[in-house]
Amino acid sequence: MSHPTCCCSASLDRCDRCDLLVGLEGFHLMSVARTPDALVLDIESCDRCAGCPGCGVIAQGHGRMVVEVIDAPWAGIPTRFRWFKRRWICREHACQIATFTEQNHSVCAPRARLSVRAIRWAIRQLRFEGATISGLARQLGTTWNTMWSHIKPRLQAASDDPARFAGVRVLGVDEHVWHHQDRRRRGPRELTGIVDLTRGEDHPTARLLDLVPGRSGTVYKNWLAERGEDFRAGVQIATLDPLQGQQERRR
Repeated sequence: MSHPTCCCSASLDRCDRCDLLVGLEGFHLMSVARTPDALVLDIESCDRCAGCPGCGVIAQGHGRMVVEVIDAPWAGIPTRFRWFKRRWICREHACQIATFTEQNHSVCAPRARLSVRAIRWAIRQLRFEGATISGLARQLGTTWNTMWSHIKPRLQAASDDPARFAGVRVLGVDEHVWHHQDRRRRGPRELTGIVDLTRGEDHPTARLLDLVPGRSGTVYKNWLAERGEDFRAGVQIATLDPLQGQQERRR
């Protein structure tokens, strides 16, 4: 077309509106291609200079390297972005760092296969949409192992954060038979689920607090003891759907 009618001007190498659509702050979209398997976005950062992470001296450009990262799906299509990373050479001879490449932890961790945005999207699908790791891997066009290796550290960090027990005023407890297979293959069969049923601005929906192996009153008692006095004092209402064994134990 001699007179393009899209938002991109023919006289410009980049389009601010396309950059906004991609949604990666500090990056330009250079091109988009559709392959049989995915949508591929070529991006580069806006930064044209960088300080050496070792000494802080302004580094000299030394070409680029291309890193492909799995991003969150776009319109239901598996998406990749190819990040044309800048290489830099430190000009300070006394510095121990000779060369380095640009990094942006808000986009992806070093050597990561999934972007930060893809990990956030996947965890949200797990929490609110009942997704499975296998299903998420299919939607992103990757493998189960790649998916789980990136999600597991985030879930473990959230599980280890004591702040997740703050503000619990309504506590729900229910036992559950998780599976009927060999325990040596699938782990404990019986679990006790403990749920935060508090509702408010900070708690728009119920949320799972913990899954504890076992389905007895002792399991619930020990879990409450581990939380401490401050947590127990804050609980105003506790609901329980007891198993017969729990009823007999309480007698």
